[in-house]
Amino acid sequence: MAAPLVASATPPAWSGYAANAQHSAAAPAAGQKMSGIVWQTPVDLDPQKSGNELFIHYGSPMFTANDTVLVPVKTLAVGGYRLEAHAGKTGALQWTLPSDWVVPPADWTPPFPAGIDSTNRVYIAAAGGTVLYRDTANKGSGKSGRLAFYGLATFNKYKSELTQTVMIDTPITADASNTIYFGFVATGANKAKLQSGIARIAADGTGIWVSATAAAGSKSITQVAMNCAPALSADGRTVYITVSDGSAGVLLALDSTTLATKSQAPLIDPSSGEAAWVADLSTAAPTIGPDGDVYYGVLENPYPNHNNRGWLLHFDATLATLKTPGSFGWDDTVSVVPASAIPSYTGTSTYLLMTKYNNYLGIGTGNGENKIAILDPAATQQDEYSTIPVTVMKEVETLLGPTPAPGGGVYEWCINSSAVDASTSSVFAGSEDGHFYRWNIANNSISQKLTLNAPTPEAYTPSLVGPDGKIYSINNAILYAIGK
Repeated sequence: MAAPLVASATPPAWSGYAANAQHSAAAPAAGQKMSGIVWQTPVDLDPQKSGNELFIHYGSPMFTANDTVLVPVKTLAVGGYRLEAHAGKTGALQWTLPSDWVVPPADWTPPFPAGIDSTNRVYIAAAGGTVLYRDTANKGSGKSGRLAFYGLATFNKYKSELTQTVMIDTPITADASNTIYFGFVATGANKAKLQSGIARIAADGTGIWVSATAAAGSKSITQVAMNCAPALSADGRTVYITVSDGSAGVLLALDSTTLATKSQAPLIDPSSGEAAWVADLSTAAPTIGPDGDVYYGVLENPYPNHNNRGWLLHFDATLATLKTPGSFGWDDTVSVVPASAIPSYTGTSTYLLMTKYNNYLGIGTGNGENKIAILDPAATQQDEYSTIPVTVMKEVETLLGPTPAPGGGVYEWCINSSAVDASTSSVFAGSEDGHFYRWNIANNSISQKLTLNAPTPEAYTPSLVGPDGKIYSINNAILYAIGK
């Protein structure tokens, strides 16, 4: 039975990974002064480290318009997940929703998929490729249930088998009509005849899916890129997502209603001309620019000819035209920066791109000068890192990490999506040095920093801004709410 939707007066302030369905990571309010930690809560109750490194991705928190903070939480050493709702002002726990989601096979633990739609219905990944939902996220209680894109009757009939073979492996993205999209993996044969692919569940609870093989029109393409949050065009008609054969990938543009393939583009290393690598360690997802252009990060091939920086590939909305790439991309989802946020900018673009720009020490020719950068998608320069000359997006500004690292260079910037507060010309970014920074892009300086932890090597994490302007960062398995 289709689940009823509950109307909401206002859409969420931050609906999932990178803020919205275009992944622009735009702050919904002016960021507060970073005077201190207002509250904090763990996102992992039993973090498992490899040596001193935390190779676990954590799901992006979400915010309703009235500042309920929805936090995906890992509860056990292996597996065990729930969604927690906290009051944005104090961090007080409001309610929890446990999940029976099974983690898909991956080298690094993937993030717990979640999303929220404009009705304040929250969705979280669950067993067998199903999703659990809960209405009225702002209240202490709400109607809840389970949805299956292939039918609940089928799930209930083959529950044990489907739980072990079918897993959601990307964040959940909601569109303006409260339809959700996500990728899933099928690890073996199952009686529901599901293959790894892309799913759509409409607001009335009905679902459809298409296999990665069918969407790409290639038998060699067998999976959806791990952690690749689906992105939607501004008009909501096109879904962008990456599929692969386990290494080489294809960026797809799908009809958002039928999931029919509208167009596709192979992901090619701009230096070597070889198929770029799509790594399951990455959390890169497509970003849709205000002009409809599509940006997606890949790993270089051969590796590490670009110092493990990868590339930011750049396409027009149809994917037919390949444009100038950016010089970093392997595990980053670029954020959109209005050009007006940098008064000194004199170029022709109406928007710029914020990206991580690490140059990893000892990988290839990497010297450890890890940076973050603002790039101009319409201007060019010669890439300084590739052995073969490549024309890349022009650097408008770069900022070197401020803290020397043991062994040389500086600590890595630790972000996979950075919040952009255009109203104060700020970008918020965390670092493996244990600090959180406010980058004033109007004068290219660090205007504020706050100590969160001792230096911690970890998988990259998102930066976020809530509806009251508090700033949020995940560091060392803890979510920090930062403000005045």
